[in-house]
Amino acid sequence: METGFIDLHVHSTCSDGTFTPSELVHEAIRHSICAFALTDHDCIDGIKEAQEETLRLNSPDAPEVIAGVELSCELDDREIHMVGLYINPDDKVFNNKLNAFRSSRTDRNRLMVDKLQQEAHLAIDYDSLIREFPDAVITRAHIARYLVNHGLAKDMNTIFSKYIGDDCPYYVDRPKISPQEGISLIHHAGGLAILAHPVLYRMNADRLDALVQTLVEESHLDGIEAVYSSYQLGDERNIKKLAQKYHLLISGGSDFHGSNKPYISMGNGTRHMPIPYYILSDIKNALHCR
Repeated sequence: METGFIDLHVHSTCSDGTFTPSELVHEAIRHSICAFALTDHDCIDGIKEAQEETLRLNSPDAPEVIAGVELSCELDDREIHMVGLYINPDDKVFNNKLNAFRSSRTDRNRLMVDKLQQEAHLAIDYDSLIREFPDAVITRAHIARYLVNHGLAKDMNTIFSKYIGDDCPYYVDRPKISPQEGISLIHHAGGLAILAHPVLYRMNADRLDALVQTLVEESHLDGIEAVYSSYQLGDERNIKKLAQKYHLLISGGSDFHGSNKPYISMGNGTRHMPIPYYILSDIKNALHCR
């Protein structure tokens, strides 16, 4: 299918979403999405399941599942995310790096849970957390969900604002890679590197322009997320101008997380923002021209 709408930024239970990879396939069908990218945080475990579900359905309505990832990077103490599209999930170097990410994430989660238990005196322990979310790559969202589920906090926003949000008393950081390293890893795995939701980094126009120029010149950044859930029309227009200036591909996605971000719907984000298929056509053409 080469018409219709797409979503190139979606999360599953393999990171911090609440829909399984298979459920995402059915959610895409429900929203008439003909292609979506599964872009879990530092994790590619759900790609095979989602792609196999589309094959099992054997239906013209089944969406294309694009193998993707969202890498957590850091620049000058600011978190920057890099989305990879059409990666090879069997690439050994890429998988080794993701395994290292997972190990550091586990260490960080254990430390945060220990701090919540010992310093905040909340009834949580790591083994119970794992039992509650047995198949997930545990993130802060899972910790917050556990605390809410067990009546230890009113809602997830309270947990993030009071306990484990950035700069909160029980937050624990973890090692990150640079955006340049993220781009290199994505390219090594055969994918296209997309700068995710640049408006969220709260840089002024000159600083964002300088960042994009650096990533293009030093690391051959492929594209930028110009359509995104929380963008205003002015944001979208500005990012598209930036893409044009540096000859970048345009990408777009909802950043769907299911009930962890209930205000975002797959394919539409927080508002009616359908992403047309021609954006994916341009991305596919760029891959074929490599």
